[in-house]
Amino acid sequence: MEDTVEISGEGAAKAAADTTTETEETNGGTDSVQDQDEQALQAELNETKDRLLRQVAEFQNYRRRTEQEKNMLVQAGKVQVVQQMLEIFDDFTRSLEAANQLQDQQESASPAYEKLKVGVEMVYEKFKGELGRLGVEPIEAVGKPFNENEHEALMQQPAPDNTEPGIVLEEIQKGYRMGNRVLRHSRVVVAS
Repeated sequence: MEDTVEISGEGAAKAAADTTTETEETNGGTDSVQDQDEQALQAELNETKDRLLRQVAEFQNYRRRTEQEKNMLVQAGKVQVVQQMLEIFDDFTRSLEAANQLQDQQESASPAYEKLKVGVEMVYEKFKGELGRLGVEPIEAVGKPFNENEHEALMQQPAPDNTEPGIVLEEIQKGYRMGNRVLRHSRVVVAS
């Protein structure tokens, strides 16, 4: 049979206290290790969150930069195309001016000529409207003070009566701007 040992009184209390102390020491050691592990995991989590936030911010900056670059390239492309189209627009303007001078010189024009002139005027107006839609507008020059940011002086002439020096007297070639950017300076004659 088995031998059973019974502890009574003070011996039983001492054995129970020893067991409790052992359990607390074991749990205290486990708690300390768990706290360290938890702190390490929390630090790693904070570091990962910080890296993630930095990556998100960096990506947002990248997107903003590429969007700005794209807009600048589109605008530069528009400017380049419009600058080339201005020469064609000038040709249309000269054609209409020549047609009006010819009509003034002749008493009557043929019906075919009138239809052609009306067709060219329609194309001219449509062209002008499209340039306006793109934000292209002419630079006002005649009667305005000379502005080197908008005008290119080709000649100087003595100022007529009641005209101050530095005033634009004549526009040789019309200038245009697109928003704040000058596409082509007005070529002008300035009063001296």
